[in-house]
Amino acid sequence: MKFSALIFDFNGVLWWDNQLQETAWQKFAEQMRGRPFTADEMALHVHGRANRYTLEYLTQQTLSAAQTESLSEQKETLYREMCLALGDKFRLSPGTTELLDFLVANQIPHTIATASGKSNVDFFSEKLELARWFDLSQIVFDDGVRCGKPAPDFYRDAAQTLNIAPGRCVVVEDSHSGMAAALAAGIGHIVALGPPKMHDRLAQVKGVNRVVTDLSQIPRRLFI
Repeated sequence: MKFSALIFDFNGVLWWDNQLQETAWQKFAEQMRGRPFTADEMALHVHGRANRYTLEYLTQQTLSAAQTESLSEQKETLYREMCLALGDKFRLSPGTTELLDFLVANQIPHTIATASGKSNVDFFSEKLELARWFDLSQIVFDDGVRCGKPAPDFYRDAAQTLNIAPGRCVVVEDSHSGMAAALAAGIGHIVALGPPKMHDRLAQVKGVNRVVTDLSQIPRRLFI
């Protein structure tokens, strides 16, 4: 079966920052509650989750929009400083530019659906020159209104933005909550991305059709 569009998660897919995100969240958790997240907490309550969810879990409070924005910006400022400190290692993941060039050259609709907030999306767009490949106005991000992954909202809205039925879209995800969101949205082909040691486990995740190590392994024949 051929598909009409490709939707990317961002963190952990287009930019391999899982370790960086974990470090930033661990430092922030220590500041907020005096101890870091456990490995289970990181998997269940951080990766793929919108900041509001993680912050409410961390604080054990229902936060107002203003509180969420303030705490999010504190954490994300720490994270962005860590990104910039990497210098030229702060770059798109292996295989990404080649795949994006292919999508652009063949006029295959594509966008990003990310749990990152607008300040981080703007940061990534500038520092990683995303406008070379993406219509920035089509990027779906955490606006504080739509429900976060694993709810279907991010991928449903991304498909709608592209004017493509979800069943005609491919999604690339690295988090279980993101894969669940893609499945709930009715995405036609779900690609799980992760290191080889995780492939067997990722292949067992409900709804996953394919497992890859990096974006160079996305078959072009899915689209043309």
